[in-house]
Amino acid sequence: MAVVDHDYCFRYVNVGANGRNSDSGIFRNSAIYRDLENNILPTGGFLVGDDAFALKTYLLKPYSGTNLTRVQTLFNYRLPRARRIIENGFGILTSSFRIFQKPIPTDVNPTDKIIRASCALHNWLRLTSPSCYFPKDCVDVENIDSGTIVEGTWRRELRATLPSITDQTTNNSPQIARNLRDKYAEYFSGAGAVVWQA
Repeated sequence: MAVVDHDYCFRYVNVGANGRNSDSGIFRNSAIYRDLENNILPTGGFLVGDDAFALKTYLLKPYSGTNLTRVQTLFNYRLPRARRIIENGFGILTSSFRIFQKPIPTDVNPTDKIIRASCALHNWLRLTSPSCYFPKDCVDVENIDSGTIVEGTWRRELRATLPSITDQTTNNSPQIARNLRDKYAEYFSGAGAVVWQA
């Protein structure tokens, strides 16, 4: 499990959990979860997750259900666009470090180190050699006028697609977190609206 920032850098990496564990279970047992719950980390932003995660004031996820309002539907349309950042981060890492394109042939401890080192090297290359390591067309981009997505070159470089990060699990959420999500949903359908989202 990882957190990727707006600049496609890995800011938190949790390695070593059993593969059969759910994303939300891994998150609930992580150090970043404890720090977020105890207000230890700086505020001013939020994480973007899928339906597997519990809605929190620091973690936004889509609305669930089928009878959604127009505002909720627009929010669910816009939020996954922000989640493309993490998908692109993992895609670039996987296409750049080919060891991730098949099972890693080592024991668990060296594998954990390989993953952490690869994430650190990715960040270093991203920040110090952006034109070589991170050419302009390597990540998905959105045409702001039409709303269409142009896929990044990393997708074409990988022979197999990455597994889906979607999970249909639902979680109960505090009212303050639901109010925050509603506030962003209203923004996306009002002042933050774009012409193509009709």
